[in-house]
Parts: sequence; C-alpha cells; structure tokens
Amino acid sequence: MKPAYQAFLHELKTFIPESRLIIDPLRTLAYGTDASFYRLIPQIVVRVESEQEVIGLIGRARAAQIPLTFRAAGTSLSGQAITDSVLVQLGDGWNGYRVLDDARRISLQPGVIGAQANRALAPFNRKIGPDPASINAARIGGIAANNASGMCCGTAQNSYRTLASMRMVLADGTLIDTADPDSVAAFRESHRKTLGELDRLARETRANAALRARIEHKYRLKNTTGYALNALVDFEDPVEILQHLMIGSEGTLGFIAEISYHTVDEHPHKASALIFFDRVRTCCEAVALLKSTPVSAVELIDRAGLHSVEDQPGLPAFIRELPGDAAALLVETRAATPEQLETQVAVISSAIAQLPTSQPLRFTSDAAEYGRYWAIRKGLFPAVGAVRATGTTVIIEDVAFPVERLAEAVAELHGIFAKWHYPEALIFGHALEGNLHFVFTQAFDTPQALERYEGLMDDVAQMVVGRFDGSLKAEHGTGRNMAPYVELEWGQEAYALMWQLKALLDPEEILNPGVLLNRDPRVHLKTSSRCRRPTRWSTSASSAASASQAVRPGT
Repeated sequence: MKPAYQAFLHELKTFIPESRLIIDPLRTLAYGTDASFYRLIPQIVVRVESEQEVIGLIGRARAAQIPLTFRAAGTSLSGQAITDSVLVQLGDGWNGYRVLDDARRISLQPGVIGAQANRALAPFNRKIGPDPASINAARIGGIAANNASGMCCGTAQNSYRTLASMRMVLADGTLIDTADPDSVAAFRESHRKTLGELDRLARETRANAALRARIEHKYRLKNTTGYALNALVDFEDPVEILQHLMIGSEGTLGFIAEISYHTVDEHPHKASALIFFDRVRTCCEAVALLKSTPVSAVELIDRAGLHSVEDQPGLPAFIRELPGDAAALLVETRAATPEQLETQVAVISSAIAQLPTSQPLRFTSDAAEYGRYWAIRKGLFPAVGAVRATGTTVIIEDVAFPVERLAEAVAELHGIFAKWHYPEALIFGHALEGNLHFVFTQAFDTPQALERYEGLMDDVAQMVVGRFDGSLKAEHGTGRNMAPYVELEWGQEAYALMWQLKALLDPEEILNPGVLLNRDPRVHLKTSSRCRRPTRWSTSASSAASASQAVRPGT
C-alpha cells in the first residue's frame, strides 16, 4: 500500500472501527468486481454505518485527495461500483424505511432491497415505481443512483419521475434533506454560490432552443446516458434540480442517504400471454399497436433468445420449429378487479387481431403458468452464460430506439452481430419503450479479441446514434463501458454542460472519477497483465478502467 493510503487508513481508524476497514488481499480482491465484466482492486474497503461516518470519510478524502466509490449491492452492469482506490460499502445500518401518507409515499435508506420496499407496500396494493430485473438483490441506493427502471416501469415511473425528496451528502461533506424546510433554508444560505451557478446553467439551457430541444428529444426515450440534463429543463428551483441530478449520477455527485418515492399502484389481478410471430417485423408492428392499449409490460424475445430457452419446462415443443426470423412478445396486463382485467384482455387482443401469429393468441391468469413465462424471460441472460466458452464472460448492453423503428433496429443489430462473428448474441427487452438488451459472450485475452469487441461497440454506437438517434444506455447506467460514447450521443454542447455540472458539484473529482464521464476514448478496452497500483490519477478521467482490472474472464 502506498504511503498516501497508509496515512489515509490511519485517519480512518480515528473514527471507524478497524473491523470495518478491509485491507487484506483476499477480501479486497473479492470486492474488485461488481455484476459487470470489469475488475478494479480497491486499496481499502470501508463499511460505513452512519451519515456522520460518510461525512467524515468525504472530508478526509478531500484533504488527502483520495477518490471514493460508493457501493450498495454491486448489481451494476457497467462497472459503476468498483475502484482501485477506496470502496465505500454500506454496512448493516442502512435498512430503515417509513411508509407515509397511507402508502402514497415511502422513505427508504439506501441499503433497503427493492423487493423489501415492495413487500412493505404490498398490503396497500402499492409499490415503488422502479422494477429492475435485479429487484430481489438491488438496493435502493443503486436503484436511484443508476435511475434503474425495468419491465413495467417505463419512463413514467422511474426514480427520476417518482422522486419526492432526498437526504444527501455532497462532495464538500454538506448534508441536505430536501424534505426538511429548515435544512433547505440553511443550504440555500450556505451554498448560495453553488445554487446560483445551477440556476444560471438551467436558465441558459432553457433559453438555448437547440439544446433544450435536444434534451427533450433524448428523454422521450429511456435514457441513462450521462447526467440527467432534463433536470435543468424540468425544474426552476435549483434545489429540485440538484436532487434530480443525483438520480442516475452513479455516485459521482454525492451520497444518497435516504430517498422518498411517490408510490404507484400494484394491481392484484394479472394476465399474461406469450405471443409468437414468424417474422420480427410483424412482432414489432404488434408492439406499436399495443402502445395505446392497457398493457403493463411488453417484452420482446428474438429467435436466438427463443432458441436458448426452447427446452425449458413449460414451453411448447412447436418453438423448436419456428422459422429463423421468428420472435415473441411476452405481454402482461394488470387490473384492480377481475372484470376490468377481462375487459383489458379483450382490448389488447383486438388491437393485434389482424396480425398473423404463429399460434392462436391466448392469455392466462393462472399465476403458476404466467410465472413460468416470466421466469423464462428473466432467464435469458443466464441462459447465454450457461453455454459460454471457458475464459469468456457474458456481457449485456441496453439501448433504446423509437418504437416505430424497432424492426429496423433489430435487423441492423443482427447484421452487426454477424459482421463481428457473434453467433450466440441474442436480443430481448422492454419493447414498449423501444428498449432492447443484447447479450453476447466475449474473451479479452488476445489483441484480436479486443479488436473484435471494440469493433462491435463502435458499430453499435454509430448505429444507435447515427441511424436512429437513440439511447446508448436506456436503464443500466452509463458506467465505464459507455462513458467514452457519451459525447457521441449528446453532442459537444450537452457534453460540455455535463462536465460543468461535475466541476460545480465535485470540483476535485473525489467521487467515483472516470465513471459516467471519461475523456479517454479507449477506457473501456484497457487491459493489463497485473493489478496496477493506484495513484491519485489512476481512477481519474484519463485512466479509470485499466484492467486486469478493466476486463475479467467469466467465472
């Protein structure tokens, strides 16, 4: 350990018990990964148990110029929750919640698992808006910091749209609770200059017709690429702007100590249908028709995805005989009463009745049956991992397109997979929002493998942005993997604005540097044969993801 970290560790021991300061190589190695394919070995892992410890930690990190990365459950898919500096792990004291206003709101500490929040709300037929596939493991801190959404969430019920208030610690160590008028008043006084700058940036953005139009266009789709610039357009109060900028900021602007959500309905009656089409284009035409019907989720599965699960229990044998251009939609509708559910099923069925399907359309309200359908859909990602070659890892990326151009986008993605020789790649996703996930396996052990991966990512980025003006990250957060492409998607002016926000709220780049914004165009590719020792700059914008560290084989 370098002297700077030894001195920093000594400082930490003055207010954090040694049992919560992890430096032994085995455990730091274990903390070197999250759910992504990156690896960065932290020098110190700190388990924090209180806001005061977070404030003390940030203050000492600023003094020592030591970068910090906050981590909840580590389910991030783009390398947001790893570092080769100091990793700050939530301890056991962050699991509190309060159900408020007859369950119309819920306040949650960052350590609460998403599914636990929903269990607390279930007696009221309410739930939180975000519903990521990892909701049984993901914690609220990560769900908010990544603006995670999911199959039923869309763009209307994510953390940004359902945020009521937030308690946060900023990069200067200041604590503000936006639900507490006294806290807000004190912050307005102590941070007059910061709020004034936010106000100026917001006014300039709203007055810039081209930039404002760009922001409004980008957020018609699911979008978690870069900072939430829509906060500068949607709100005038700089405190509201600040708390909405924290959503999706991936721990680069501050620490979320508590978040209050406006909750949404959780209707008790559900019906699902697995609908098969002989052609992808017909499948995508169905998506457009379903957009205006009372569906709660519409999931697309391409032929490769169907092939990966066709032997699963509960799926009919005819799936094996579907043509090569086939695809399926998993559709769900939810209602408050059985009668309303029946009416909704009729409306949905009528909307796509004119389209040819491979098999007759049939909805089921049997929980066991539709549960099998959804288990299969959620199993597509691990299905690829089950057949991957030794020494490779499974990568999932998520992009978004205008729904009316979904068929074109699927065809072009398949073409890129063929060009770069990814025969195992499959596509699925939240079709109602034009949000597609693609999954493939990748080795990183040779220059040729890296060149192939770089070619794939570059072509996907150019296609998504250049051909469709879509989103390079729809719901998984920007992370390390897409940070080099943020400027490509947003353009120079919006990208420069994002750097201004980072400089305003974290001028010393103490918080998760190199993640979300990174000026190194090859940061997502860098590899090393050994674990590089950190310096003040090793996690900075110029070299955040070196990787012995950066890329790891699947295990």
